[in-house]
Amino acid sequence: MAVTLEGGCRVSEMREGEPLTEGTLRIWNQIGRDTGAQAISLRIMEFAPGLSPTLRNEECDDILYLVGSERGDPVRAEIFVNGGSCDIGPDTGIYIRPCESFSLDNPGPGSIVLISARCPDPNRQPQFIHATTIASESSLEPNPIVRLGDRPAKSTADRWYRVLVDDQVGSTQATQFVGSIPPGRAPDHFHQYEEVLFILQGRGRMWAGETHSPIEPGSCIYLPKGQVHCVENTGSDHLRLLGVFYPAGSPSVRYDVQPS
Repeated sequence: MAVTLEGGCRVSEMREGEPLTEGTLRIWNQIGRDTGAQAISLRIMEFAPGLSPTLRNEECDDILYLVGSERGDPVRAEIFVNGGSCDIGPDTGIYIRPCESFSLDNPGPGSIVLISARCPDPNRQPQFIHATTIASESSLEPNPIVRLGDRPAKSTADRWYRVLVDDQVGSTQATQFVGSIPPGRAPDHFHQYEEVLFILQGRGRMWAGETHSPIEPGSCIYLPKGQVHCVENTGSDHLRLLGVFYPAGSPSVRYDVQPS
């Protein structure tokens, strides 16, 4: 069940609520304007084996991340973006430009999960187009497919992060990154942007001011602009999370809270 913390910070599970179903695709809308966000969303998109319906993006950046199969099966898929196609695997960031269309062909045997963050959130139901490809004059350059292992790790204190989608691949509105947090609790801080997080591995607590909620793989988190927060890793190994924030910037920029 979703938990609302101090300042409107929200923690929910990835399949909480009733999904929207279309063909091989199920979508859970976990964060958006309907849940208190100002301009960012977080959707869980689960693709069963087969070719999905085609979704047309609206006047926003849609930042995707392929998580993989929960059954542990090897994950490969083919994504079609405006007439072009590319093979993708786990831990891949995908940038869908405004007004582009995409679909996914999942060879199976298990389902594939994509995490979607739209900036700014259009706050409308998805637009489905029943076609495998859509002709377009838009270019796929620079390449919108970014693999985590190809991105350099950057350190901040005792943690690291890797940026996948930013202005280098065309998104001037949002930034997508994967971060790794060691055991323990970092100092409280805040950002000058809205942020959504998805926990990829590890367990801990999401703190917002003096309030907190447990988090684990699949937890979806919304952080309002300016909200004091921190992620506590209660495990013995690194906690890994996916983050997207709007407007774009550097994940290393944060404002620490000075003790009173």
